[in-house]
Amino acid sequence: MVPARMVNEFVYCPRLAYLMWAQSEWAESAETIEGQRAHTRVNRPGRPLPSPDAMNEEADSDETPVVSRSVTLSSATLGLVAKLDIAEARKGFVTPIEYKRGKRPHVARGAYEPERIQVCLQGLLLEEHGYRVEEGIIFFAGSKERVRVTLDEELRSAARRAINDLRNTVAQNRLPPPLKDSPKCPRCALVSVCLPDEIQMLLGSDLAPRQIAVPRDTALPLIVQSQHARISKDGETLKIIDEEQGEKRVRLIDVSDIALFGNIYLTTPALSALFEREIPVTYHSHGGWFRGVAHGIGHRNVEVRTAQYRMSFDDPACLRFARSLVAAKITNQRTIFRRNWKGEADDRQTLLNTLKMSSRRSAHATSTEALLGVEGTAAAAYFSAFNGLLHPPPRDAEIGTFQFEKRNRRPPSDPVNALLSFGYAMLTRHLTVAVASVGLDPYRGFFHAPRYGRPSLALDLMEPFRPIITDSVVVSAINNGEIGATDFVTGVTGTALTQSGRRRFIKAFERRLNQEATHPVFGYRLSMRRMLLVQVRLLCRFLLGEIPDYPHYLPR
Repeated sequence: MVPARMVNEFVYCPRLAYLMWAQSEWAESAETIEGQRAHTRVNRPGRPLPSPDAMNEEADSDETPVVSRSVTLSSATLGLVAKLDIAEARKGFVTPIEYKRGKRPHVARGAYEPERIQVCLQGLLLEEHGYRVEEGIIFFAGSKERVRVTLDEELRSAARRAINDLRNTVAQNRLPPPLKDSPKCPRCALVSVCLPDEIQMLLGSDLAPRQIAVPRDTALPLIVQSQHARISKDGETLKIIDEEQGEKRVRLIDVSDIALFGNIYLTTPALSALFEREIPVTYHSHGGWFRGVAHGIGHRNVEVRTAQYRMSFDDPACLRFARSLVAAKITNQRTIFRRNWKGEADDRQTLLNTLKMSSRRSAHATSTEALLGVEGTAAAAYFSAFNGLLHPPPRDAEIGTFQFEKRNRRPPSDPVNALLSFGYAMLTRHLTVAVASVGLDPYRGFFHAPRYGRPSLALDLMEPFRPIITDSVVVSAINNGEIGATDFVTGVTGTALTQSGRRRFIKAFERRLNQEATHPVFGYRLSMRRMLLVQVRLLCRFLLGEIPDYPHYLPR
């Protein structure tokens, strides 16, 4: 059945109603929290509503009205369900009362059409259940005023038409277009999900996108790497008991996600609390390899996953997408070299020309195998000159220097490779969480072949961000002296970060994610952490056919 509240949203903005009802999108904002506070009293059930027969018998009575709170009604005839804030029964009539936050608007009819239609639908439901209804009331908590709404035939027809329009829109499985330059958008709770200005710009609009009004990232990752640490729930906090650092407490509202490195014990009550709040937990080996993620029920947006699976089985579409991924990655590798090269000018120009040629060749690759060859050639050139990005470090008798010769892994053979591998694992974790949070399947990609336990889609989206985030952090951490030679342990099996070295690198990595950058397409600034989420949202719009191409993040 259609919820009456969704009909309200549909009349206000068809795209918003579709996102909320068909795609199960939701985001808290100051306005939604204020609305919840305004409904605190009416959400407590009160006296039951008298039966219609009892109401008719007491039609001439002057007794105090019966006030019923939080009344849920449905009708198969209307195909409608609603939760009435208050139903006030008096003299044979029942009046639905709808609470709204804010002050009464100064408009001709006392309230805007979406609110009037919502209270009208509540009246129609009451009539379906045998009650007599003449009017509805909208109570504005901000100004403590009541606005009476007469349920005339014009309003009833508009309400029934809105139900049918919403049902037909959802049945078409097509997201309505965003509003164009609407004053409704900036303060909408779902503006960072809907991306109305961004979509309009990508479709050819000349209007520059307005800055996304998103809250500060006060909730941050909780990373635990002390072996045999125990995490339990204590009220609204997580209690971490560590033999080395003692006991610490972290509020649940301050945690965006949790990363566990090695043998960490997480109690069932703590895990349940995290699932209830949709806080994902990622698991890593002691050395940092990403093993998997656990979360609650997950996003219920089946529509976007269906589009993802459909494209993943379309080989030509996958190849087109993969070509753009590789070209974007190589372009960003050139950007890192332009920013950080410390070697000879001639060598710099030779490498930039090689990467530019590889980027062009990737756009014409005729198969995935050919594309992998182009990517491999570019990667070999890139990492062969990677040492030119690093300051000459002081020598260490046991470990040597941060000299870098070539990229290797599993296990890394030198400190620079150890940092790169660990950084790529961290970036995979962040993108896996972001991809799952919007309803996509992290394990079904378009470029990286599906393999057991490998988050292929996260690895796809990670390609352009490898140089911009991970490589950039590695270069700055070494050049600034934040990571030193003593932060590594080298053995026969390879080189790994020490626990203190991992802690310092994680701080540098998270600091990079908190840095603000200008989006090259939309022109406004946002943190790199938010940038990852915006790009994943844009991928959803691309998969659903709303925009023709996926815009990669290509900073200058």
